[in-house]
Amino acid sequence: MCGIAGYLSTPGSMLDRTILSDMLQAILHRGPDEDGRLEDGPLAMGMRRLSIIDLADGTQPIFDESGRYGIVFNGEIYNYRELRQQLLARGHQLKTHSDTETIVHLYEEFGADCLEHLRGMFAFAIWDQRERSLFVARDRMGIKPLYYSQTSAGFVFGSEIKSLLLHPAVQRQVDIQALSQYVSLKYVPAPRTLFAGISSLEPGHWLRIQDGRVVAKQRYWDLPFADPEQMASLDRIGDSDGRRRSDEEYTDELLALLQESVALHLRSDVPFGAFLSGGLDSSTIVALMAQQLSAPVKTFSVGFDGEGVQDELPYAAQVAQAFGCEHHTLKIGASDFLSLAEKVLWHLDQPIADQATIATHMVAKLARQHVKMVLTGEGGDELFAGYARYAGERYARYGQWLPTPVAAGLRWGAERLPGLRRAKIALTACSYRDEAQRFANWFPMFKEDAKRQLFVAGRAALGQGVAEVFAAELSRCRATDSVQRMLYVDSKLWLVDYLLLRGDKLTMANSLEARVPLLDHKLVEFAARLPADLKLRDGQRKYLLKRVARRLLPAEIIDRKKQGFPIPIERWLRGEAAGLMQDLLSDETLRRRDFFEPVYVRRLMQQHLSGYCDHSTELWGLMSFEMWQRQFIDQPPRREFGGTVDICGSGGQGTGENAPGLAPISSGGAT
Repeated sequence: MCGIAGYLSTPGSMLDRTILSDMLQAILHRGPDEDGRLEDGPLAMGMRRLSIIDLADGTQPIFDESGRYGIVFNGEIYNYRELRQQLLARGHQLKTHSDTETIVHLYEEFGADCLEHLRGMFAFAIWDQRERSLFVARDRMGIKPLYYSQTSAGFVFGSEIKSLLLHPAVQRQVDIQALSQYVSLKYVPAPRTLFAGISSLEPGHWLRIQDGRVVAKQRYWDLPFADPEQMASLDRIGDSDGRRRSDEEYTDELLALLQESVALHLRSDVPFGAFLSGGLDSSTIVALMAQQLSAPVKTFSVGFDGEGVQDELPYAAQVAQAFGCEHHTLKIGASDFLSLAEKVLWHLDQPIADQATIATHMVAKLARQHVKMVLTGEGGDELFAGYARYAGERYARYGQWLPTPVAAGLRWGAERLPGLRRAKIALTACSYRDEAQRFANWFPMFKEDAKRQLFVAGRAALGQGVAEVFAAELSRCRATDSVQRMLYVDSKLWLVDYLLLRGDKLTMANSLEARVPLLDHKLVEFAARLPADLKLRDGQRKYLLKRVARRLLPAEIIDRKKQGFPIPIERWLRGEAAGLMQDLLSDETLRRRDFFEPVYVRRLMQQHLSGYCDHSTELWGLMSFEMWQRQFIDQPPRREFGGTVDICGSGGQGTGENAPGLAPISSGGAT
């Protein structure tokens, strides 16, 4: 597990070699154990290493026998032992027992097709000294990030955007179209980022760069959803009569795949544990770990302080007790939210309107005090239909009969009712006939009507929806079932650029590796090919995964209502964090930025503060965007977090873990 950064300059470009040092310093948190560099004419690339496998000999860059190919690598290859034996049998000479070395020899043997052999999470760059070309690739599911910018001076890349910003040719500007996507979706889907000119390499893609220019880009893998005819052919059992497999047979196969994936993800030369929320996915992972380990599993959970606040700590404790785990917990409150907001956003590189970021950062910090690697349960909802919107999609067929004016009237009326947030979202989504529009409107931050009111008149185009993003993804999905198609697009968008981005950035912020065994691509391919009724049956979500879980977990963990992550930010924005909100979203600030309409934002705050409506998601999303501008747009890029950014307005006091809090915030502002 590492962080990588570098650049390949165009012919004639002369750059100071200290640029690479600055880029690597910006991602020191990703790899505090050591660094390594490769400089060859126009190329300069390097890595920061967090030692997990082959602690003594895994130093990068690593080369093939001839020295022609050199690699810097971020991630883990879980089948590296098997690959190593295959490479030795083919006559390759390997000097280490690291997973990194297997990649460079596979590239020597197979070129870009080396990616087909890798089972893991990764982003890497390979320099071909003879051809003077660079090959960069990202794992199938997008677990590890990789950003790049094509500039006048050449190609710049890295594991985090903040490292790219330290290259003098990379500009700091807001991508206006990406802002529109962010305001709709709570995140920016790849390939865009919130920075104009900086792209996120999509999952399952590779690039080839020559003379500082991208000369080829290719998708090498996609989720194998199939249409009903293809599904039927994949579902035969040997030479049988063509009958469909029984639920029990499917359950056996899924359990075997889960056991294999967890076993592979436990390969480590350092202490490890697991994040445990008490939900189905993380609890299943902990149960499988306990089966395979002789020592107690170290587990880590987070809850919330405050009277009347409900969280999942009791469920996590129940699972930990059932499997004899060494369990660690913490509770966070509004003071943590305020003191860490700036630091967490700096590590994220770009805002996501996610209230769980502070909690993720803090539980990662807790875990790092005990272990260097954790397993998490991310991905189960997107593989096996765990969200309420998958069941809600069943009602979309009724919306198809509504005349367009009636559907528009329903949306207009629902928007003006107080409360009932989830019901209103479901009604809005199901009222759209167009599939892409419907999917885009399940749990948006701002719906289309609200976006048109939010953006200032001169930016009316930003009020448009983002259905085209979903339509582009859906055009590649071969499934015809609506739930399967929703799972496909969620796995390509929400999972990658919201959940996995959050998990990678905030665990690595604490020099902690997070592994996601549910997203092993063999398991993902199995899940994608499952018939839809094994994911959602008679309203029961995660049907097949729950069948597996019944062999492992207490029934009350499986059958309880899905709770999510109930963060009390609604209450905090009416209390301790109200001053921060009013400062970040003041009329003066909004007019100066010239993106959002002050009158509309002020109304959102007034309604929230009065208790008339819960606008915490929208307000936190807008607050995060303003904090991001103050950190990344208003001032030169930094090599490290210093806790000195003024998120409290002119003359205010910046925050950070060592800052004295937010006392200087004015209690006035726009109300």
